[in-house]
Amino acid sequence: MKSDVVILGVFVADTAYLAPHLPVIGQTLKGSAFTLGPGGKGSNQAVAAAMAGANTTFISKIGRDVFGEIALRTYEKAGVHTRIVQMADVPTGAAFIFVSTENGDNAIIVYPGAAGTISATDVEDARDVIESARVFVTQLEQPIEGAERALQIAHNAGVTTVFNPAPAEAFPDTIYPLCDYIVPNETEAAALVGFELSSLDDVRRAGDILLERGARSALITLGARGVVFHTADSSTHIPVFSNGPAIDTTGAGDAFVGGFAAALSNGMETVQAVRFGCATAGIAVTRRGTAPAMPALSEIEALLAKSSPHLSSRPVLSPGNR
Repeated sequence: MKSDVVILGVFVADTAYLAPHLPVIGQTLKGSAFTLGPGGKGSNQAVAAAMAGANTTFISKIGRDVFGEIALRTYEKAGVHTRIVQMADVPTGAAFIFVSTENGDNAIIVYPGAAGTISATDVEDARDVIESARVFVTQLEQPIEGAERALQIAHNAGVTTVFNPAPAEAFPDTIYPLCDYIVPNETEAAALVGFELSSLDDVRRAGDILLERGARSALITLGARGVVFHTADSSTHIPVFSNGPAIDTTGAGDAFVGGFAAALSNGMETVQAVRFGCATAGIAVTRRGTAPAMPALSEIEALLAKSSPHLSSRPVLSPGNR
């Protein structure tokens, strides 16, 4: 089946704990709530894209266990098509998620489980759905060899590629030229370029470096400060969209990527697709959880309709004019 958005990534069962702070080593801390639900960056992005109106296929591996059943129910409910291998001898992945009751910030430990065995061979088996997509998305939770091979297949087929280098870790420089859009958050971007992103000028300088390494364009997400869309010709700062107070930022980046990919696949030009992604994230952070927090297309459109663009854009100067 041909899909507008195809995503390679990991499903994990999110085990989320609410408490005022993380315990230190040796300390037992009483939490105020616990939830168990679907998660994993690629999986969350697939749900977000499907909820945002895109015909979406998710490529991954899960175990034949209770957590795997949660995954399949999640995709059925959200309308996500799947190209998934179920393994009998490796469990479905899981994530420990701490969410602060003070400000909604989070800390996460991920064990990818079955999805941690995704190989270049597995990706080749899904070549047909990747090549037929309008937009292809992947990240770094599965082994890098699988992500790179999938990006190669998509790039060679003329599919628009979106690479979310998360979690922050080293990857081969050969990946950059395969990226139409590289989408790190500010922490991930800082790890890639080697300096903190304290100002928008820092963000733009980081964007320059990512482009010099071969990416066609960079989208650097800045949490409450919005998103900077950076190309060789211009740099545009798009603000966040508020749909109420943020209570859980865990799935914000995944909501943005999924919404952005859905908008691109629907033919939106990039800045408007970024606004669409920001609105998707702006709704998701007002709800608990990751995949269950992803908004429907009608909700995203309603938030966009009442929000003003307020874009800040400036040309990028050539090195000789700086």
